[in-house]
Amino acid sequence: MIPTRNRKEHLREAVRSSLAQSVPVEVIVLDDGSDDGTPEMMAGEFPTARYPQVRYRRFEGPNGPSYLRTVGSEMAATSILFPIDDDSVFQSAQTVAQTLAEFDDARVGAVGIPFINVRQDNIVRQRAPDDTGVWVAHAYVGCAHALRRDIFLRLGGYHREFFYMGEEGDYCIRMLNAGYVVRIGRADAIHHHESPSRSLVRADTFGRRNDVLFSFYNVPLPTFPAHLAATTFNGIRFGLRIRQLARSVRGLLMGYAQAICHLPRRKPVSRQTYKLYRDLKNLDPMKLPDIEARLRPHQNSR
Repeated sequence: MIPTRNRKEHLREAVRSSLAQSVPVEVIVLDDGSDDGTPEMMAGEFPTARYPQVRYRRFEGPNGPSYLRTVGSEMAATSILFPIDDDSVFQSAQTVAQTLAEFDDARVGAVGIPFINVRQDNIVRQRAPDDTGVWVAHAYVGCAHALRRDIFLRLGGYHREFFYMGEEGDYCIRMLNAGYVVRIGRADAIHHHESPSRSLVRADTFGRRNDVLFSFYNVPLPTFPAHLAATTFNGIRFGLRIRQLARSVRGLLMGYAQAICHLPRRKPVSRQTYKLYRDLKNLDPMKLPDIEARLRPHQNSR
């Protein structure tokens, strides 16, 4: 599943690398209202007659990646989803097959696929420390991950309100609350070509807004007030550090306003889950057997 908006050159490579995988794949392109020739590129280079496994759907956007990925999961016919970014490119034909094999434990609800931010450095991020057992993290990075479709749909997918940034952590803590974990993978790394046109204004503003929404939706009492206060303080400190305080404050205020409007939708996780999530965030990755006793029963174990 590839959400996209006005990045047809990146999108072309993402689709091509997906089709080059060693196992059959279905490719769903979710166009968030592109006006850069993306529809014409898809029709001309990936016509249905030649590529029946490629599906293209255009939306009147912008709706945001969170919404598009949830819609794409409803369209998909397979049990495992790969919701990559439009600037994520498979360098190896084996990555999908290798990742599929890592769903061999019923506790694994998602896999964080190794990736490299090739415009920044050569560091392989999100890779398990070694090949023994199941290594667990608190969350994955959206540009390189895979999900169990049935769990994703059962939990309501990504919250549309996040729009851009932060939806991963929100989903991961809800998934953890249902008894499933994020596994850190060992597959051949994806190359992530983070776009130079990425808006820092949008990232800074939505990032701080979505930090507030994460706290509002998920953090249980009596921890919620302290967590929200820390989120606010850290957001202001971040704004001061990057010398863009106005962006951070605007994002924080947007988060508070949206939280008040959606008060009935607050469904915090259990205290046990919240504590485990925080421990994983501070210590991850950890081995699955080391946290198994702290996990809630999941549906497949009943």
